[in-house]
Amino acid sequence: MTERDKLAGKRVVVFGFGRQGKALARWLPTVGAEVAVTDIRSAKELGLRRRDYPGARFYLGGHPERVLTGARCICVSGGVPLDTPVLKLARERGIPFSNDAQLFLERCPAPVIGITGSAGKTTTTALVASIVKRAGYKAWLGGNIGNPLIEELPKIRAHDIVVLELSSFQLELMSASPQVAAVLNLTPNHLDRHLSFERYASAKANILRHQRASDVAVLGWDDAGSKALEPLAQGELLAFSRYEMTPDGAFMLGSRLLVAGSASFDASPHVVCEREDIPLRGDHNVLNVLAACAITGSMGLAIDRPGVLPDVMREAIRAFKPVAHRLETVRALNGVTWVNDSIATAPERTLAALASYDEPLVLLIGGADKDLPWETAIQFALRKARHIIVFGEDGEKQVSTKVMNLLAKMNVGADQVSRETTLADAVKRAAQVAKSGDVVLLSPGGTSYDAYQDFAERGERFRQLVSQL
Repeated sequence: MTERDKLAGKRVVVFGFGRQGKALARWLPTVGAEVAVTDIRSAKELGLRRRDYPGARFYLGGHPERVLTGARCICVSGGVPLDTPVLKLARERGIPFSNDAQLFLERCPAPVIGITGSAGKTTTTALVASIVKRAGYKAWLGGNIGNPLIEELPKIRAHDIVVLELSSFQLELMSASPQVAAVLNLTPNHLDRHLSFERYASAKANILRHQRASDVAVLGWDDAGSKALEPLAQGELLAFSRYEMTPDGAFMLGSRLLVAGSASFDASPHVVCEREDIPLRGDHNVLNVLAACAITGSMGLAIDRPGVLPDVMREAIRAFKPVAHRLETVRALNGVTWVNDSIATAPERTLAALASYDEPLVLLIGGADKDLPWETAIQFALRKARHIIVFGEDGEKQVSTKVMNLLAKMNVGADQVSRETTLADAVKRAAQVAKSGDVVLLSPGGTSYDAYQDFAERGERFRQLVSQL
């Protein structure tokens, strides 16, 4: 007899009808929950087909107070601010909050590897899943990457392995942690949402905070923010580093990547691959690969699976393809290489992208600002880029306004900076100033929400514009 789900017969409110909200609206009725969905957008704006969600009742065009009537659980989508008035009222009434990732972890029959960080999450998560698959396991990839896995629960078996990318928006509501939890790095991000770095870091730390003594934590030893979370590790602690020989985890020695302390082989370090075997640009991607090696090598420590052997890691690394919108070469035209790094939604990511190239650069930056400091990124950009194109509308919350004000204070001349309104104008200008041997790099440093639904839509638009040159 199938066990009755604890949400059966209860009214669950889904706040926000994005990717996560849609998955929940489909899944919750299958476990017997009564579902109410609310979103500030109208049915027309959402392109809603109600017949696709026969078990849900919709409250659209706002968040009316009556949506809370009889609610026993509130599932908040990542894009919904927690200071929304109705959510404040729900807290006052003592209604518990959750989200799709929390509900999934509570029910998943397979062991879970969870990965978070300010940068590199998607690449590392995708590489971990590739290594796990090459090792012969059925791997489920999801969370903040791809589709939410909540609807896949009936298909997941106990002998499978789940690999989740987890964002700060998901983690700030979570009171469960995966068996293997990795924090790649912690630098200021999403301060427009979390308001302070301390609150942002606290949200990220939830990936470790609820682990057990039998679990594994993997931390980036070269990053002060990640390393500072060491006291939260409840069980085995592994590290990855480009500069330190870690006794347990993964590290670099000269040009070689090594793993040590795996439950699959003796504790002495074993060579995984050479730096040149990594088909990804940039030192930040070397760290992502080291993290993936530490994570997959640790599996036998936290879950009832042998860790992956170095030769399997090597094969997966060599075969790995860059994830879309992450230093993705779009086209070479007249000696100019066009690169899509639309995922760069913070200055730290733009810094990493700039550091990945030795060629002359034409840099495109812009988007919506997340209240992050830009001084260091702009100073580095002025040293690395032959020309900077700033795009986007003017406004207090626009990267373009903040950056142009900084450039004015630095007395940067018009020969090194162009100001454009749209991405299309920026691409057109880049085509005018780029010379053979240059790299035109879209690494905006701001979110896409000023003009696009997400970074992926912005990246696709960039691809389209470049293909039309």
